[in-house]
Amino acid sequence: MMMRLLLVALLASVALNSAQAEDGYRLWLRYDQVDGRDVRSGYRSALRAVVFQTTAGEDTPVIASARAELTRGLGGLIDRDPTVHIVAGELRPELGADGYALKAVTVDGERAVRITGNSDAGVLYGTFALLRKMQLGESLDELDETSVPKIARRLMNHWDNLNRFVERGYAGFSLWEWAYLPEVISPRYEDYARALASTGINGTVINNVNANALILTPEYLAKVAALADVFRQWGIRLYLTSRFSAPMEIGGLETADPLDPAVQAWWDAKVAEIYTYVPDFGGFLVKANSEGQPGPHDFGRDHADGANMLAAPLAAEGRDGIVMWRAFVYAFEDDTDRVKQAYNQFVPLDGKFLDNVIVQIKNGPLDFMPREAFSPLFGAMPHTRLMAELQITQEYLGGSVQLAYLGPMWEEVLTQDTYAQGEGSTIGRVVDGTLKGHPLSAIAGVANTGTDRNWTGHPLAQSNWYAYGRLAWDHELTAHQIAEEWTALTFDAEEDAANEIVEILMGSRETVVNYSMPLGLHHIMERGHHYGPGPWVMGGRSDWTSPYYHQANEIGVGADRGQFGSKAINQYALELRQQWGNLDTVPDNLLLWFHHVPWDYEMKSGRPLWDELALRYQQGVDEVHAMQARWDDLQGKIDDERWDATRQRMALQEKDAREWRDACLLYFQQFSQRPLPEGVEPAEYDLQHYIDVNRRYYPGHPGEY
Repeated sequence: MMMRLLLVALLASVALNSAQAEDGYRLWLRYDQVDGRDVRSGYRSALRAVVFQTTAGEDTPVIASARAELTRGLGGLIDRDPTVHIVAGELRPELGADGYALKAVTVDGERAVRITGNSDAGVLYGTFALLRKMQLGESLDELDETSVPKIARRLMNHWDNLNRFVERGYAGFSLWEWAYLPEVISPRYEDYARALASTGINGTVINNVNANALILTPEYLAKVAALADVFRQWGIRLYLTSRFSAPMEIGGLETADPLDPAVQAWWDAKVAEIYTYVPDFGGFLVKANSEGQPGPHDFGRDHADGANMLAAPLAAEGRDGIVMWRAFVYAFEDDTDRVKQAYNQFVPLDGKFLDNVIVQIKNGPLDFMPREAFSPLFGAMPHTRLMAELQITQEYLGGSVQLAYLGPMWEEVLTQDTYAQGEGSTIGRVVDGTLKGHPLSAIAGVANTGTDRNWTGHPLAQSNWYAYGRLAWDHELTAHQIAEEWTALTFDAEEDAANEIVEILMGSRETVVNYSMPLGLHHIMERGHHYGPGPWVMGGRSDWTSPYYHQANEIGVGADRGQFGSKAINQYALELRQQWGNLDTVPDNLLLWFHHVPWDYEMKSGRPLWDELALRYQQGVDEVHAMQARWDDLQGKIDDERWDATRQRMALQEKDAREWRDACLLYFQQFSQRPLPEGVEPAEYDLQHYIDVNRRYYPGHPGEY
């Protein structure tokens, strides 16, 4: 009998633990009751009804989604299904298209909350905001607030291929099951759309910028339409990347010249066809004349010619589609400093793009480095609509193995002053259109989602998806504030443990910079998959080699982009040229981005450059050790599943950090001919060992798929 009772108890314990298991699938939308927060106990009496107020006052599919989310959220948080009233109200211009207002009101003598939006989407975003406040334990007693997105089109960019391989994807395969669409609709499509809407993202580009023209054929447009039908219910518009040579590849034409009338007619008809499948189609994202992709230069035309050809039919017949034309361009045959080429190509075209064209610019002029100077295009095209492209997936920051919370990186970018129109001309103001009064504004984040159960591979990489969405809505939020939100929503942790997670997140990106590319070093990773050190990478195109960027020799190290080098610094405003062009005033974190610095140059710390560089690499390793110890102390304070999954990845990150430090210092020591300073651990192996490391079939690398 005793044995049977023990068995029953054991099985009950297993069942309980299974029910409480946290695999990360629910992201930040967990809606669990949390004991110990007194403010929550008042929600049951404080929230008897919710009023959805729009100008139309109709029960639409988006309103239905808001109601479903409210039912799901309140059922979990306070075990209540409140009454929902849908009413019409006057237009509130201050809320714009997507903004919302939350206000505590009384309905039939009972306490309620009114969620007001000019649009159904505004009510949906307000619903998520209300639930977020409740998850965070905030009082609703005096609730009266409004929130309006600063950027109109807030998009995800998926680098997903039709074979379901995700370029630079580290969380499994593409979410889109093309072989089964349109008949089979995965429930993950709706869960994905919910997650986007919860942070205010309102658009998604579902296919790779290295586009396949087949996506524009009727066979695939039927599949695209099925996805659009799911996304639309959550206020998400669908966009596609278009291959510039599609008229030749699937249209039977002999040219894709944007000024050829037959080509223009083909695109006119194709756009009209797309709208029959997706009536609210958002538009095209285009990568052209970059890394071998076809574009207008192939036919003697410029980027404005190409973008305007695609934009014209997207604005015809009352449509509001846009073209997002990527500025990530560099030519195989151009020996100009690669970081100068986009500026050289686009600045002469300022003012020549149609109004529904927006130039999409990576945050830096090179390629999503752990740190780089901002793209000078943000301060150089006042008559053109510009948008920022941020990379959520960690192509150069350890994939989904290494922890790198990117909120501080994006805050750094969006608050950067370009001085384009005097002091205060931040990239955030350029992107949101307020600096020059552009009505069209947009921002894009390269997605880190995949079929992994937790969506993003690394459990903590979800913070980057969340942070991007929150900053896309309001780029004046701080990275620390967002980290606090995400942690509170994602983990059931006491205050001390939650604060510890936030502090780990906040320091993590700088840690990766320190052990990989400190002091402004850049593009010294392995070729192809970009994972791990490779300052020795040579062969083939010069701008795909590492020495092209670090320029190490017996004198010193760093890219000379000043007046005696490539002069790339001249693409920035005078205020920045004066600061960054001077060794005495350039910040340490951009030193080797702009300057070739002698090994014995005295740094602000008083140490010679070589010692400073070596100690930064060591600091990165030490910080990973400290991060591991802090995470170990969280055992038992959060769920075991995500704690252990993160612990294992941190162990691999520690190994990676050591490899970066040892390989890079051994390599650069060949030139400096200086000993390691005190406090820097010697390498475990010789340089050749690290050169011989061969990582095969690394996720996200199309060359090894």
